[in-house]
Amino acid sequence: MNSSDRVLITGSGGLVGSALVEFLKAQGFANILTPRSGELDLRDAQATNTYFKREKPDLVYHLAARVYGILGNMENKGLSFYDNVLINLNVVEAARRAGVRKTVAMGSGAVYPYPPPRELLHEDDLWSGKPHPSEDSYAHSKRAMLAQLDAYSEQYDMDFAFAISGNLYGPGDKFDIRHGHVTPSLVAKFYQAQQSGGAVSVWGNGSAKRDFMFSRDAARALFCLMQKGTGAVNIGSGQIHSIRDVVDAIADATGLADRVEWDESMPNGQEFRAYDLGRLNSLGFVAETTLRDGVAETFEWYSRNVDLVRT
Repeated sequence: MNSSDRVLITGSGGLVGSALVEFLKAQGFANILTPRSGELDLRDAQATNTYFKREKPDLVYHLAARVYGILGNMENKGLSFYDNVLINLNVVEAARRAGVRKTVAMGSGAVYPYPPPRELLHEDDLWSGKPHPSEDSYAHSKRAMLAQLDAYSEQYDMDFAFAISGNLYGPGDKFDIRHGHVTPSLVAKFYQAQQSGGAVSVWGNGSAKRDFMFSRDAARALFCLMQKGTGAVNIGSGQIHSIRDVVDAIADATGLADRVEWDESMPNGQEFRAYDLGRLNSLGFVAETTLRDGVAETFEWYSRNVDLVRT
């Protein structure tokens, strides 16, 4: 990468996109293209191709997606699959037509099969079974994008990396209590309880374990993939925590440990999901942010921006 490159970031207003924009600017990149959905509907093939042809990006980070948490994925399977397949097809094809030098696309840990073939999921496991049923439609849309990128690499010599991410969180997230991801949902719940004096209702029993990665670390990982990564690469912190650990971290940051109530009638999600980070670590990447520090920073950011956050 050169600081003079024109870098297009789809989904630049989202969790990872906003962190990546900030990181690239700090690295001296000035030609950053950040179209929002109101300016460019990536579901529209013609509009997407026209934008790429006009702007001529050298490099593309494709982060845009229709994203939900567990319940949102379960309740919106058709919509999630349809919109995400359209978005991904259009962006990858437009990048090919525009002669983009390299594309780094955001996948998801949901692409891996369930039950998992091993404790730490390796990139080679991706096609060895069906995804977890709670988010299979979203997972298949991401798998389809990887298949497209592989095909374009073979036929058109397209250079790409496909980031398979753990649970990402941080400032700028979508803080949807019902349909959002676990960490931002919990942050919003704790804030509401802090303001109202009420309880914090937490879904499940807290036993499910994940690799939680702070958005600033995710941005650094994507930068690393653009420089040196190729093909499918797991990105994560290497720190495995239970949902209960996340709850405890937010409770410590807010002083609300005595108000937590567990609702075991709600879904837990997959029991355990963690990743073999050998490929990522071989590129020189190491995560810097602990769960407690990241969660505290996220809660502080949310508290300062509560009237502006996405829900």
